[in-house]
Amino acid sequence: MRSLDVARTVCERFHPGLLKELEQIPYDEREKAGSPVIDLFRIHGGVGLLIPEAYGGHGAAPLEALRVQLALGALSPSLVAAVSMHHFTAAMLYSLAVKSGRLTPAQTKLLHQIVPDQQVLASGWSEGRTAQNILKPAVTARPVEGGFLLSGSKKPCSLSRSMSLLTASTAIHGEDGGEPELALALVPANAPGLSVHEFWGNDLLAGAESDEVRLEDVFVPSEMVVRAGADDPTRLDDLQSAGFVWFEMLISAGYAGAAAALVEQVLERKRGGAAERAALAVDMEAALALLEGVARGTGPEPGDEESVARVLVARYAVQNALPDIVGRALELLGGLEFITNTAPAQAAAATRALAFHPPSRIAASEPLLTYFDGGPLVLA
Repeated sequence: MRSLDVARTVCERFHPGLLKELEQIPYDEREKAGSPVIDLFRIHGGVGLLIPEAYGGHGAAPLEALRVQLALGALSPSLVAAVSMHHFTAAMLYSLAVKSGRLTPAQTKLLHQIVPDQQVLASGWSEGRTAQNILKPAVTARPVEGGFLLSGSKKPCSLSRSMSLLTASTAIHGEDGGEPELALALVPANAPGLSVHEFWGNDLLAGAESDEVRLEDVFVPSEMVVRAGADDPTRLDDLQSAGFVWFEMLISAGYAGAAAALVEQVLERKRGGAAERAALAVDMEAALALLEGVARGTGPEPGDEESVARVLVARYAVQNALPDIVGRALELLGGLEFITNTAPAQAAAATRALAFHPPSRIAASEPLLTYFDGGPLVLA
């Protein structure tokens, strides 16, 4: 399938040998808890995909990153579900470093170590909490001498068992009892008080390591907390919105890749009639074209309202399309394939998880209607 072949070529350019190694692992082994796919991602330089070249990374463009996700999603939905969290966090962190120039020496040193040490970044945002905006802090920070004590829980938290660093959006509550200040804490995975607990109970996407991360009075020194600052109180909000665009684009691409792999099997095996195969491929290519359009339109400031609205429209359109596409693909692959091979059905089922990533379609309905009618886009 041409679109997947293009994606594989891009992935091979950034991560030579990764796809071949993933293919050699049986599908069930790739997707189960304890899967080696995240380690392979790290070994093949996956950590640096969106990190600027000045920090040792690849500095991939949005369309290139999208295609890498497509190629990986075709082989392991668990892997792309996990690394989407790393990539959007990296994009936001390094954008902050490049744009603000106000990081502490300790923060700057850490950012220069991520790629050489292949450190995986887990994301302690609110993603996964019922009726909660992805951008709202999931952790509170209490000021103490020399830093802050962090408390809270993130569940599910992808990469929970492979992470080197947890990046946690935090609410710093001052003594005056006013509005809490948004901040970003950089927490080593081995910090005292940080613990990982079993949470994910589904066999699907189990390889993403989406368990619970708890923080109980975890001390983080002041120099490892990025604060908005009184002179630019919206800078973290803006960067989180940019990260939001990256996340929605990359997570959608990952699940689309899993669906595209099923369509590719139908085409390669010439299942069904030519008209059925062509119709299935057209619908798949239309979904991919929507995501590619978002990637091509994503500029250096992707956190503006237009970018957020564009990525949400594409995400929900793809979300609507995938169940029909994978259902038709399974039907054309036939009953014998369903009986003798669990991988296609598992991949098809995994694509349904796109609906569970925030913001839910229901939660975004009113904000999008307001935006379409000429008002602001506010995801509460």
